[in-house]
Amino acid sequence: MARDEQAMHEFVEQSAAAMAEAGFPRMPARVLMALIAAESTGLTARELGDRLVASAAAISGAVRYLQTLRMVRRVSQPGSRRVLYELPEHAWYTVTMGANPLYDHLEALASKAVAAIDDPASLASQRIEEMSDFFAFIQRRMPELLVEWRTERAERAE
Repeated sequence: MARDEQAMHEFVEQSAAAMAEAGFPRMPARVLMALIAAESTGLTARELGDRLVASAAAISGAVRYLQTLRMVRRVSQPGSRRVLYELPEHAWYTVTMGANPLYDHLEALASKAVAAIDDPASLASQRIEEMSDFFAFIQRRMPELLVEWRTERAERAE
């Protein structure tokens, strides 16, 4: 079956635009979608730039951003200066469901703010405490959701 490159280009650009509308930076979204749509395990910075018609600086910044989120990893090629950027296995749920230091950090900051307000009747205190409780809940539930997702994926593969 022949791959429809125009349809894949549209997927990359439209998915990236949807992510950007939701607040994800546009160029990292484009790089992420290009990697997802690639038939190879990874792409070089040059290949990403060619596919996305983007500058080396834009690609560099985008992959650096995606690396901080653990959505992309840099893989050196032995005996070569060539570097591939790859998605970790099961990138979406690994990143989404994994322990997220941001959640821990925001929960700790919120708890500290609630203590600083020291008034349970304060609207700000109530909102900040709800934020803290939400992030604690997310951190507690993520491992269970990951197990559920893996089970569902395994059942579909059978």
